[in-house]
Amino acid sequence: MEITQQCVVALTWTLKDTLGEELDVLDEPVEFLVGGSDLLHKIEEALQGHEPGARLDLHLEPEEAFGDFNDQMIFLEPRRLYPQELEEGMTFEGSALPAGSNPDAPKDALYTVTAIYPEHVVLDGNHPLAGIALRLSLRVEAVREATEEEVGRGSCGTGFFKVQPQAPGGTTLH
Repeated sequence: MEITQQCVVALTWTLKDTLGEELDVLDEPVEFLVGGSDLLHKIEEALQGHEPGARLDLHLEPEEAFGDFNDQMIFLEPRRLYPQELEEGMTFEGSALPAGSNPDAPKDALYTVTAIYPEHVVLDGNHPLAGIALRLSLRVEAVREATEEEVGRGSCGTGFFKVQPQAPGGTTLH
């Protein structure tokens, strides 16, 4: 089956920065809805017309991936507002920031603790890959028709490089 809008693709990939440093590897296929919210537009565009077995090497500039780094998304917060067991790398949803946090912090962002000081905590609302040009080598492992439920949700339930909290201090990009 050829990749078109509203189909599901199973992909594996290797993601590197432009210096060749490996940022993420997905060895086991993960399904994404083409034509939904799972994939970046440039990736969807490149996948069109391909079939299982296809290999693509893409170069994504920051504006085609996770945007430019925005220093307005860095917030210095009072340390006393956050849990004692706070560690760098922990994440907080903007809608769940403690009472008393900066009211200018957008509620729809995910914030990562990037530094902890005795009196302050630094929160970064940028995507971890913001401002970075990326090289993505991907392989199409399978293609199938999307279900009505997937099309209705606009997703297979996985987002492209969705940051998911792990053990304290760690994250994964898928």
